[in-house]
Amino acid sequence: MESRRGAAGRGFAFALGLVALITPLAVHLFLPVIPAVKLALGLPDSAAQLTFTIALFAMAFATLVYGSLSDRYGRRPLLLSGLVLFLIGSAISAIAQTAPVLALGRLVQAVGAGCSMTLVRTIARDAYRAEHLVRAIAYLTMFYTLGPMLAPLVGGVLIDTLGWRSVFGFALIAGGIITVAAYLGIPETRPPRDPALAQIELLRGYAELFSRPQFVGYVLQSGFNTAAFMTMASASATLMKELLHRPSSEFGFYFLLFPVGFFFGTFVSSRVGSRVSSEAMVLTGSLLALATIAVQSVLFLSGQVAPLTFFAPGFFLTFSQGIALPYAQVGAMAVIPRLAGTAAGIGVFMQNFGGGVFAQLYGFFANGTPLPMIAILACSGALCVAAGALPFAFRRSVADKL
Repeated sequence: MESRRGAAGRGFAFALGLVALITPLAVHLFLPVIPAVKLALGLPDSAAQLTFTIALFAMAFATLVYGSLSDRYGRRPLLLSGLVLFLIGSAISAIAQTAPVLALGRLVQAVGAGCSMTLVRTIARDAYRAEHLVRAIAYLTMFYTLGPMLAPLVGGVLIDTLGWRSVFGFALIAGGIITVAAYLGIPETRPPRDPALAQIELLRGYAELFSRPQFVGYVLQSGFNTAAFMTMASASATLMKELLHRPSSEFGFYFLLFPVGFFFGTFVSSRVGSRVSSEAMVLTGSLLALATIAVQSVLFLSGQVAPLTFFAPGFFLTFSQGIALPYAQVGAMAVIPRLAGTAAGIGVFMQNFGGGVFAQLYGFFANGTPLPMIAILACSGALCVAAGALPFAFRRSVADKL
């Protein structure tokens, strides 16, 4: 892939791909730790779950700060600072003896990990030419997909052999390697600033972006699509055990269909590249997500409740996400190029926050049957299509006026 700057060679791309793994180290690696922590620290279910969800919400708000500050102070300082925070949080979590200390460690770890998704996308936008940007981000997203595929398995093996604290030791070692790679391989990529940019307040930048309907559509589509995935994944984990009485290992096996679907979706995006507009690809992914949810709902309502009716639709749901997400990211950052970092931060915030809110919403209404899952997925799918149609409709309305 051709770059804007000579620094964006293979070493640069590899280091950027490694940084993309920080988020799975903070989120997916912890999934098998939850029951172990509950038992080791004597926690109720709500407190044990909080040690997981605190990371999602912390990362959501941290991404807003990273994106905006990177527009003002540069990408590299913010990236390295976030990676150091991740290491500190991993160390605190590894030695935690109480639930509050573990929660603090997880909070610091997640705030640090928030640098990953936002700045990886922003740095890629800085470094690669427009005609190669979708392909670059799709490849980085495919690299990121390896994390959710491997992290739960690695975490489970570590817990069984060395105990739950070893998971944070692994995160500390892996995070240290990634930090060194980023320090050596990723230079500053932010374009020269307009002097007026330093005077722009953060809230003014948010207001400017949210005044553009295309931007609103792109980031909301990403949020609602991620919300559907988080709802389906978390509900499947619960219902596989409580409704179908299947072991956790079987859930882990079927769960691979989620990241595999996402991988193939991003592969399609990387092949399509800039030959199709961002608006069309985002709308296509949204419609596929809604169609998948509709098919799964029909299967459940007709009494077809089995592992494959949970996870086969999950493959197509994450496939739709893989198709739409790279284009939504590029489209959001292109609306106001000088606020690309802020736009990327808002986009990642919407993904984490939307996923957390809808997954927790399912928790409030869960009753041991698929019905609450069906209702919440239908809501998120419909909102996903509405948001995905907004950039397409706005483009058409502008074209009509020309």
